[in-house]
Amino acid sequence: MKPLLITDCDEVLLHMVRHFRTWLDEAHDVHFRLDTHDFGKALSHRATGASPTPEETWGFIQGFFPEQMHRQTLVPHAAEALASLAEQADIVVLTNLVDQCRGPRMEQLAAFGIEHRVETNQGGKGRPVARIREEHGNPVTVFVDDLAYQHASVAEHAPEVFRLQMISEPELAPHVEKSPDAHARIDDWREAAVWIAERFAEGRNAAEPAA
Repeated sequence: MKPLLITDCDEVLLHMVRHFRTWLDEAHDVHFRLDTHDFGKALSHRATGASPTPEETWGFIQGFFPEQMHRQTLVPHAAEALASLAEQADIVVLTNLVDQCRGPRMEQLAAFGIEHRVETNQGGKGRPVARIREEHGNPVTVFVDDLAYQHASVAEHAPEVFRLQMISEPELAPHVEKSPDAHARIDDWREAAVWIAERFAEGRNAAEPAA
């Protein structure tokens, strides 16, 4: 049975916030601070300084995906790391987008040479991770995501899974503390690939003690 890597996309495989910031400025005259991971505090209308309403913010996100996805760029070393890990493991990209964006996301990743199963999701990823792991026969599994609440969700619903937090945006990463529910925080795919391969080589799940 092959080990399994379940990875997020935005700010893990592809840069998103830097391009979202540029588009918000161009299209909506909205400023996006990258020194916070909280969208509610990060966005402000340039003309008034007021924060957008939650409905406005959701509208901006819907406007970016999928029409502006062409702006996104590949995180350094991500494609090479996945290609290396795919020699020994199955890989699933679990991305929090509406289901209609699954096709565009697959095409987007394929253009960067990343062609693996893609699953869309809304909300916590814990239950989807548990389901995907079960579909693969419950192998040694590593989950990679930038958001702390997703690591908490996976810790709750799939505690056997190793959890690696990665924030690939260098302007954002220094302002975000490591998730207490992640086993490790690594923001570079060269180091992350080594850590993931080590978890696979150990042949145990996260709920088992090390030998």
